[in-house]
Amino acid sequence: MTDFNWHEEAKKQWDNRADFWNKSSEEMWTTGSRKTIIPFMEQYIPKDGLVVDAGCGDGFGSYLLAEKGYRVTGVDLSDEMIEIANKRAKTDRLSFLQGDLTNLPFDDKSVGAIMAINSLEWTKKPIAALNELRRIVKEEGYACAGILGPTAHPRVNNYRRLYGEDVIMNTMMPWEFEQLATENGWKVIGGHGVYKRGVNEKMLGSLPKELKQSLTFMWVFMLQKQ
Repeated sequence: MTDFNWHEEAKKQWDNRADFWNKSSEEMWTTGSRKTIIPFMEQYIPKDGLVVDAGCGDGFGSYLLAEKGYRVTGVDLSDEMIEIANKRAKTDRLSFLQGDLTNLPFDDKSVGAIMAINSLEWTKKPIAALNELRRIVKEEGYACAGILGPTAHPRVNNYRRLYGEDVIMNTMMPWEFEQLATENGWKVIGGHGVYKRGVNEKMLGSLPKELKQSLTFMWVFMLQKQ
């Protein structure tokens, strides 16, 4: 398709998924694949600056951060997601905006930290989104990024590229994202894996990080701007 518009197609698809996503997001954040993220962020990120949830979806993760005492602005491409998210904005610590991860409505070096969970893979040029996050984060500020691992089912959204069809997902291996980040002004200061049932700590044992990442549903990075 020569007239394929990634931005418009991504917006349309996420608008269509908004209700489905909203039905499962609370479970993901409280007992599922995202339950470790907020505690992980609390280990690194102080509560005295703005946190931008880049690709916030229906805003449940943003809401949990605000409940922990952070000041949070969630941003998502989908109008439908933002409409749902705005229903959670019942405190002055929490707000939502419709926007593009490659063109965020924040001044340079104005944000203390970023949360970007499974959102960078859905941009046309992940490096452009990563650089945009770096632009808005203060010096030595933080970014918590969740990158889908090899075993993640959502990767099926990228499969049709093998037929030459246009898709709206750029899959990255966690180790590829780590290299991309370190080559572009970030330092990896922490991380952990999220695994499907059937993978346990005993299996992981003393495996090197690359092999641990190869078994993940998601790898969660903590980055610091250099």
